[in-house]
Amino acid sequence: MINWKIRLKNPVFCLQVLFSFLIPMMGYYGLTMQEMTTWESLITLIAEAISNPYILFISILSVANAINDPTTRGLEDSDQAKRYQWPR
Repeated sequence: MINWKIRLKNPVFCLQVLFSFLIPMMGYYGLTMQEMTTWESLITLIAEAISNPYILFISILSVANAINDPTTRGLEDSDQAKRYQWPR
C-alpha cells in the first residue's frame, strides 16, 4: 500500500510524477519546455499522446518508475513510510 495522503503533500513528488508523465511525450514529439507556452499546446500534446498507444505506454511506465519506492518490494511504501503523518 502506498501512503498517497503523505506523498501528495510533497511538492517534489508531485513535480516528479508530473514531469515523468510529460517529458516522454515531449521527447517523442521533439518538443522543448520553451514550446509549451499555452494551455492549448499542452492539451494538444496530451490529447495526441493519449491517442498513441506507444507514447501512452512509455508515459505510464515513466510514472510507475517515479512512484516506485526502490527500497521496498513491489509498488508499496515501507512500513515506516506508511506511518508518516507528514513528508520527511
